[in-house]
Amino acid sequence: MKIRRIIYRILSLCLFVFGIFITSCMKDDFRPITEFDTNSRGVFIVCEGNFMYGNASLSYYSPLEKKVENTVFIRANGMPLGDVAQSLIIYDKTAWIIVNNSGKVYAIDIDNFKIKGKITDLVSPRYMRFINPQKAYITDLYAKNIYVVNPQDYSLTKTINIDDGSGKYYNHSSEQIVVFENKLFINTWSYDNKILVIDTNSDEVIDSIEVFKQPRKIVADKEKNLWVLSDGGSDYSDYKGDAGITKINMQTHKIEQSFVLPSKDNITDMQINKTGDTIFYVNGNIFRFPINATSLPQKEWINVGHKTIYGIGQDPYNYDFYISDAVDYMQSGVIYRYNSNLHCVDSFAVGIIPNSFVFK
Repeated sequence: MKIRRIIYRILSLCLFVFGIFITSCMKDDFRPITEFDTNSRGVFIVCEGNFMYGNASLSYYSPLEKKVENTVFIRANGMPLGDVAQSLIIYDKTAWIIVNNSGKVYAIDIDNFKIKGKITDLVSPRYMRFINPQKAYITDLYAKNIYVVNPQDYSLTKTINIDDGSGKYYNHSSEQIVVFENKLFINTWSYDNKILVIDTNSDEVIDSIEVFKQPRKIVADKEKNLWVLSDGGSDYSDYKGDAGITKINMQTHKIEQSFVLPSKDNITDMQINKTGDTIFYVNGNIFRFPINATSLPQKEWINVGHKTIYGIGQDPYNYDFYISDAVDYMQSGVIYRYNSNLHCVDSFAVGIIPNSFVFK
């Protein structure tokens, strides 16, 4: 009997400790679920968060209601988004969120933000682009591979090696993707100066085009040209040069125009309008020019004052223009919305380091 009482007390103590452990875990990890139903048009705002802090977030804004919902991923799913949200793409009523330093891609419903699936075991994913429902590509900052995935079952089907080991600064990080006919055009940003061309039938690199150092953003216009914004590398680095904008014919792969930017002041983003004939870019302030221009604009389109502009976007439905202010990269960012007359019609706080807008 004495032995049984000892065993009973030991078991009771174990259960007590286990209960405390479970309760404490629930207090740390449990987050209430919010039910969303946003079936009207709106805009996703990707907020990177701070590297290694795990505070990436996703905001959703309704322009008709002038209402923003912040941290919608964690509120809809009861779990954090992860470490550094890099980008988002919408395909077939699903939003795909690329979480860079977590090595994951989440697929969520575009209306209720609930997780539908995820792609894992990636190194440092950056951007994603679809060819069809069964095939998509994901670029990577460090892997020196481009992933080919099947979005329907969230599986990795193959990798495209982009490492030929050439040059002291050769890195071939892969970034944004433009699809033209049966080709991908991909910029290589970090310590590199190439646009890679990949055949989507063979999934092989078929060409590379040299541009200004550190090509940061790419867009395609209606005349089958690729525009490349390069930041020129940091002046504090031994890998540096002119910042500039390059125009490439996507049929011939030939450079048709190159423009040197007058400064390297806050070169962060470039976008193109819905009709593909006007380009916007950030170089301290915000500039715009038509795709048939023979020189870059001398005067800014929007003077942003002391704001730290990190992302821009134009609403394809009413042409309102959005800019994101990263402030000091540590506190909540601020979004400013301008109408076609460049009057600021709304502003609101979002997560840390808002980097891009995706319109639904």
